[in-house]
Amino acid sequence: MNLDQEKLIAAKEAVKYVKNGMTVGLGTGSTAAHMVNELGELVKNGLEIVGVPSSESTKKLATEKGIPLTTLEKANSIDVYIDGADEFDPYMQLIKGGGGALLREKILTYNSELVIIIADSQKEVKRLGDFKLPVETIPFATKKIEQSLQKMGLQPKLRVKNDENFVTDEGNYILDLNIKHITNIPALESRLNQIPGIVETGLFLDMADMIIIGKGENAITLKK
Repeated sequence: MNLDQEKLIAAKEAVKYVKNGMTVGLGTGSTAAHMVNELGELVKNGLEIVGVPSSESTKKLATEKGIPLTTLEKANSIDVYIDGADEFDPYMQLIKGGGGALLREKILTYNSELVIIIADSQKEVKRLGDFKLPVETIPFATKKIEQSLQKMGLQPKLRVKNDENFVTDEGNYILDLNIKHITNIPALESRLNQIPGIVETGLFLDMADMIIIGKGENAITLKK
């Protein structure tokens, strides 16, 4: 099973929902990169859209592919947002943030008319928690947040890249949590959101309108 091929199949299916004149939210990560490439080809062939990127890396890729860009502030509305996920369950609940762009991704998700998640077949789980849950934290508070989460039994681990603390596009840190043993995910989310200094969590609950999964040679679509 070629996972990269599955990502591409899902991306090709998702861009069919993009029409002339749309403002399109562009996700971040390896699966979303396929979608940006596909849109770049369509733009080259005359599709007129404007993109709102969810990260500096996506902004760079979209620019290279010739996709005209705007900012969330300047966009009237986002017609469709297409992004990957690190995990999704049968109820279309997601964990995102493996690439560290969860804050902007969630902002774009919240502000979009249609949210399409694209994924390879390995991202499908019976229940969330195989993937560590990222939470974005303000550096000033991160140590204290870590202590609080430790007490909650979530085994927080500060994300490190190249021997240095990983820093998000917004200048924050990320703690990755073990939530495998948690049964009530919505309750966990509201508890995390109450801790001062946690900016956002990688739990995307009830936010996806559609999940397109590449499975072997086919694209399978789940809808709300």
